[in-house]
Amino acid sequence: MGKNYFQAIPIKNSYEKKLKRFTSSLGGAIGRGENIPFADNDLTYLLNLQHERIEDKNIEFDYEVYKRITNSSVDNTFFDVENWKDKHYASKVGFGVLGVKRQVKKDEKILYKDNLRHVFYGTVTDIVSGSHPDNEIHICPNCGADQTIAELQNGCPYCGTQYKMDDLFPKITSFYFFDQLQMSKKEFFTWWPVCALICIIALFVGMPFLKTVDMFNSLVDGITQYGPLLVIMIGAMYGLFLFFFMHYLFVIARGLVDLKRMGTAASRERFEARMKKITPEFSFEYFKNKAISLIKTAVYSKDESELLSYKGEKLPEEFKDIIDLNYAGTFGLKGFKEEDGFVTVETKSYFDVLSVKDGKVKYTHPVYSATFKRRTDIPVNLNFSMTRIQCPTCGTSFNAMKNKYCPSCGNEYELLSDDWVLVELRKV
Repeated sequence: MGKNYFQAIPIKNSYEKKLKRFTSSLGGAIGRGENIPFADNDLTYLLNLQHERIEDKNIEFDYEVYKRITNSSVDNTFFDVENWKDKHYASKVGFGVLGVKRQVKKDEKILYKDNLRHVFYGTVTDIVSGSHPDNEIHICPNCGADQTIAELQNGCPYCGTQYKMDDLFPKITSFYFFDQLQMSKKEFFTWWPVCALICIIALFVGMPFLKTVDMFNSLVDGITQYGPLLVIMIGAMYGLFLFFFMHYLFVIARGLVDLKRMGTAASRERFEARMKKITPEFSFEYFKNKAISLIKTAVYSKDESELLSYKGEKLPEEFKDIIDLNYAGTFGLKGFKEEDGFVTVETKSYFDVLSVKDGKVKYTHPVYSATFKRRTDIPVNLNFSMTRIQCPTCGTSFNAMKNKYCPSCGNEYELLSDDWVLVELRKV
């Protein structure tokens, strides 16, 4: 993001509380289908689709987000690293040093597990103008209970009556995890002994060979004289060298990957400058969040052809095996054209993907090419929730991500006239 994170300041307290609850609830939402607090409607829907995919695969997916660093100034703290504002919304990106533990099981058999070192990035969006009705009292028409509107977002806690309502801001409108190369003390004191043990075993196993090499005669004599204690000391020393060597190899490998990813870094400025000539209120961050949301929605959906937000060909079958799709932090522009009243944008984005097929789990890092389209004669509707779309024929409000046709009048809703739609998605 082009920021010096060592100079970042803590995000404001109210946002931090939301990010903490959001991250601590991610595992329950993904693995068990529990409610996710403070997520906007798009994110909530995405997480529901992801959980349905896991259920369809008949697997158990244990997903845990935990604090990686617990004894420093960044303990339990989210930092404010990026901000943007347009005439409708103000957004802040907060990051925290978190880890993710994942485990995939089927019939009590562990198919896959990992423990990833990550930095979490979450976008918190608030409205610039308008009111916050969160604390207004609403009387449930079914049971008569007095509740705040915020408390009714997931239904009446007493009788279960469900309500269709707009997003209540501030909301978390996007999130992703990005690999971090910094190691914590816990990780250091976990992997150094492992490397030391490898070196100790290597010394014992290699003793017959070392005796035949003149330059190691003194080492062999010392081991013979002092016994296992010297082996442990030498193994610990060489284990430290091995640990740092392996870590730096990892740093170099990730650096090469990130260097390739950074090749698209100039896309934002070029794309935003051109779009502002068409729509002055255009926000690149809104478009990026919307694009990633559309990609995930299409991938996680059972039948993408039923989505209003997708107008492309049938997606490859391998997409239906994905159970965890994490945006890897780089979103680039490949092509941009204006033609016949439409703007078409081809993008390239990087993802970390966990897939399950035939009882086997794969962790890959594909690049996806995605093409989006919208009309240029209608202003961008900077509304993060697709569920607030109304039928242009009869005015009925319905969930446009789930329904292609208006449930009241039966007319098909042409989303292409109002907002971005995904018209092609493929792996590069």
